[in-house]
Amino acid sequence: MKIGFDAKRLFNNFTGLGNYSRFVMDVLLEDASDNEYVLFTPKIKKRKETDRFIDRPGLKLVTPPAGMKPSPLAALWRSTLPLHAADFSSLDVYHGLSHELPIGIPKYVKSMVTIHDLIFLRYPQFYSRFDVMMHHQKVKHACKVADRIIAVSEQTASDVVEFLGADPKKIKVIYQGCHPQFSIEQSRHQIKAVQEKYQLPDRYILMVGSIEARKNAVTLAKAFAALSPATRPRLVIVGKPTGYLDDVKKTIASLGIEKEVIFIHNAAFQDLPAIYQGATLFTYPSLFEGFGIPIVEAIESGVPVLTSTGSCFAEAGGPHARYADPHQPEQWTAMMQEILVSDNSEAIAKQKEHALKFKAEENRKALLNSYRF
Repeated sequence: MKIGFDAKRLFNNFTGLGNYSRFVMDVLLEDASDNEYVLFTPKIKKRKETDRFIDRPGLKLVTPPAGMKPSPLAALWRSTLPLHAADFSSLDVYHGLSHELPIGIPKYVKSMVTIHDLIFLRYPQFYSRFDVMMHHQKVKHACKVADRIIAVSEQTASDVVEFLGADPKKIKVIYQGCHPQFSIEQSRHQIKAVQEKYQLPDRYILMVGSIEARKNAVTLAKAFAALSPATRPRLVIVGKPTGYLDDVKKTIASLGIEKEVIFIHNAAFQDLPAIYQGATLFTYPSLFEGFGIPIVEAIESGVPVLTSTGSCFAEAGGPHARYADPHQPEQWTAMMQEILVSDNSEAIAKQKEHALKFKAEENRKALLNSYRF
């Protein structure tokens, strides 16, 4: 088969959607079949994360003609004009990896789209009106015209039906895995070196994710402050800042714990496994997610996990992670205190058993099956 992909985020986004796109291509390229893969992207950022997809056997890259390189024209090319390229017309399947499909896909090319979440419809207050309108328009079109919809969780599959009225028969759930580097045990020396690089203590509670209102770091700060000062570790929050960071810092200041909270806004991706593995406990108090890949990263890193009730969190964390109401700081305090004084080795081992369903091999088999119509 000849399969095309919208690779804009693979080459230009270095967080969630970009990580997913690179994960998909990595697992597919490990397959021994004779499939051909074509990546359509309006531009290419050459970075360590993207180098392996440039000049790689089994991959063909398609970018706009030289005269269309300015950003507005490149965006138009991505949404419509690839259809006129010979590379597109010879495809068997086209897969939009992040909520979108081009306009006018010919009937003889089967189309698929991955939907990660519909948070902008469930919680529109976290987005501008323009963003809600734009995202809604794109995802509604994609789900209408797609021959198959890939949802990254049962929660997202349910939301696609509820908010977009999609045909459940078109939807297939394929869980996202995390980068294999999180499964590699870091030596004590490696962990110590990374801790020194970011000035981290020996014991800390970790949160990873963009510092935005939906991620709910204020609740975590309140819960952390209520732990016994004599025994609590530090709190380390890793993630890209937004305006919500001001709310978090004001809360921390009001609680008098400024010296006990460490923010890392620019952690290198290759340092994350050591940051996870050096943690005493991983926390994820988000209000809602499409899947919650940091939970899987923490599980693969061998760290006890405490996350929110509801949404998709039990799908990612499984029965041996711990759960607390994201609106109830006192629940988080009690659960953190229990985990900090417990032997968590059995729970960690069982968490890893649950995470086997997210391994690359399972993802590869499911994707390859989904491309067969």
